[in-house]
Amino acid sequence: MGENIGSVARAIKNFNIKYLRIVNPRCNWPSQKALATSVGAKDVLKSVKIYDSVEKSIGDLDIIFASSSRIRKVNKRIISVTNLKTKITKGKKIGILFGSESSGLSNDEISCADYLVKIPSNKKFSSLNLSHSAIIFCFELFQYFSGKKIKYKTGYKSSVAKKSEVNRFLNFIIQGLDKKGFLQPDHKRQSMIRNINNIFHRLNLSE
Repeated sequence: MGENIGSVARAIKNFNIKYLRIVNPRCNWPSQKALATSVGAKDVLKSVKIYDSVEKSIGDLDIIFASSSRIRKVNKRIISVTNLKTKITKGKKIGILFGSESSGLSNDEISCADYLVKIPSNKKFSSLNLSHSAIIFCFELFQYFSGKKIKYKTGYKSSVAKKSEVNRFLNFIIQGLDKKGFLQPDHKRQSMIRNINNIFHRLNLSE
């Protein structure tokens, strides 16, 4: 389906993967439905290469991973997608095989791969949408090839409140609690106020 191809193009571009290869597409190609669902990934679709066999599509690659939701009776090393990065060698060209939405990869197609890869999921409902599978693989690859932890910084900026401002704020809170009769009994009032002060003075409140 063209919609699935478009969704996959969008998914792989999210994680900086640019190349998509299709073997014997069932829809007419190029597909307007694929373009519609690709959103901002039309450049990925425009560079798609079409092949008439899996063997030809992977001919220039070094390591091939085949995605499957089922454990097959094939002589193939089976790994979890979370271990994908342990089987990758930098400088080698890798490819990931995905089957059709309805039936997945055939055993003959899987035989072309070096590894059979499973995504851990609900054993009673393990079949994933094609683009969902692709995005999980691409996330693992993105983490590996980015090579470092990603840190995020907020654009929000505010100065730390002065102690006089914090004290005014605390007085406002305590007055409100007194009006509601919260700071009771009287002999515990001061210790309760002290606890409130300790909590808010630890927070580095902003202005």
